Amino acid sequence: MKKYSLLFIVLFCLAACSTKDTNLTINGHVEGLKKGTLYLQKVEDTVLVNIDSLEISGDPDFTFQTYVESPQVLYLYLHKVDDSNFDDRITFFAEPGEMVINTSLKNFETDAVVEGSKNQQKLMEYRKMMKRFNDRNLELIQANLEAQQQADEATVQSTNDQFNSLTKRRYLFTVNFALNNKDMEVAPYLAISEVYDANIKYLDTIYKSLTPGVKESMYGKTLSDFLEERRKLEKISEEAEIPTEEEEENS
Repeated sequence: MKKYSLLFIVLFCLAACSTKDTNLTINGHVEGLKKGTLYLQKVEDTVLVNIDSLEISGDPDFTFQTYVESPQVLYLYLHKVDDSNFDDRITFFAEPGEMVINTSLKNFETDAVVEGSKNQQKLMEYRKMMKRFNDRNLELIQANLEAQQQADEATVQSTNDQFNSLTKRRYLFTVNFALNNKDMEVAPYLAISEVYDANIKYLDTIYKSLTPGVKESMYGKTLSDFLEERRKLEKISEEAEIPTEEEEENS
């Protein structure tokens, strides 16, 4: 009887460990891929590390199983036979459950269609708007360079002003986007990845607006730690700028 009880405990523990180790399944298909290696990656301590890998030989279908503590950005990297580093990494917002990533060998990143993640949908919505900002930014850079070549100071100043205005609008859009999606992990992710150098009051507003569950997520905790560090640095900076009594007397 004791043997059966011990066996039951062992099986229960194994099942529990198995559940913790694999709460995310990623299935997919790479059209045209016959040979290569797929890597599932994540950022850990600012370094991109491999979670798992899969050799592709003939069959373009793939499956990865992993564990994510909370929704987070992962990467699907394709090491091609031709060693090309162009268009070879898909960035996606992973969530526990089942996800599907379909793409092509020819346009591995740009053809990617990711399903099964609400945060991914919001991230794509954000990127679509960012593309408009980026396109306009490139236009202003080109106009500014041409104006410099022609010594057209008025246009140089005008494009500089427009660039600064565009940057402010991009920051405000990101802040508002995060506030409007305060119940999703994409909100703190955008705060620390896109507007980390914004005025601390904006980042603090984003954090305070987050729902309790999102505050406890990986990116919610990261934003909290980041804010704490920013406050310390700003306090040190402020104290360094305060003149001493001796300096005041000599001024």
